[in-house]
Amino acid sequence: MSSVGRSSVERSSSTEVTAAIGAEHLEVGYRRKLVWQNASFEVRRGEFVAVIGPNGAGKTTLFRLLLGLWRPSRGALTVFGEAPRKGNRRIGYVPQRHTIDADTHVAAEALVRLGVSGTHWGPGLPTRAQRAAAEQALAAVGASELASRSLGGLSGGELQRVFLAEALAGDPEMLLLDEPLSNLDPRRSRELVEVVHDLVRTRRVTTLLVAHDINPLIKCLDKVIYIANGNVATGSPGTVLTSESLTELYGVPVEVLHDSRGNIVIVGGENPHEGTA
Repeated sequence: MSSVGRSSVERSSSTEVTAAIGAEHLEVGYRRKLVWQNASFEVRRGEFVAVIGPNGAGKTTLFRLLLGLWRPSRGALTVFGEAPRKGNRRIGYVPQRHTIDADTHVAAEALVRLGVSGTHWGPGLPTRAQRAAAEQALAAVGASELASRSLGGLSGGELQRVFLAEALAGDPEMLLLDEPLSNLDPRRSRELVEVVHDLVRTRRVTTLLVAHDINPLIKCLDKVIYIANGNVATGSPGTVLTSESLTELYGVPVEVLHDSRGNIVIVGGENPHEGTA
């Protein structure tokens, strides 16, 4: 039987006391440029975390560190109690950009199977276990009906579900989702957030999601990692997304307002924006 779809009970063990992510006085930079510094925070297992902040602040940099692609300049970073490493099968990753041409005739299920096999396109028949894992992953994100459809014919929202299923197929303990809501309309954004939240809740998959707009996420989040001005603030949304907290983070006056729809509007910092990162 495939391991895909283990419940939160099955994931529970004595290792639950280990944080999913631990950072102590973390500093990162490249080409003699400091990205951010002195970041200390913890992400617990099974938490849903938004990573937000202005463009160029270093949000994707955090993912590169967690994936073992970059090393911090200073400080310590652990993933499930160990140093980050490349190819960690405990992490499922959905990058910011995928190149899918309209004339791509590869079936969605074939892409999802790569999350199990970890191989590139090539000859050979998939195993029964690989097919089962792909089917379960597509079902988990509400995309079973897309299995046989060509990737080139899918909408943006449908593609994001398939990419999420690919990351999920290997039964990871952590998901890193880099701007999956980009280019989705408000309805599709809410639908995708609900899918991700359900995975976090039912499977205890620790999830970090980079977003430009915090508003579709705010009701589902356990924590926010806000990166700006070379600094990192972490905590519950109610703690981080305040005028006082963001003023300290940016080093200039910032106001956090709420519009008539209840959305968060952040004014000040580098640029006025509506809950954007």
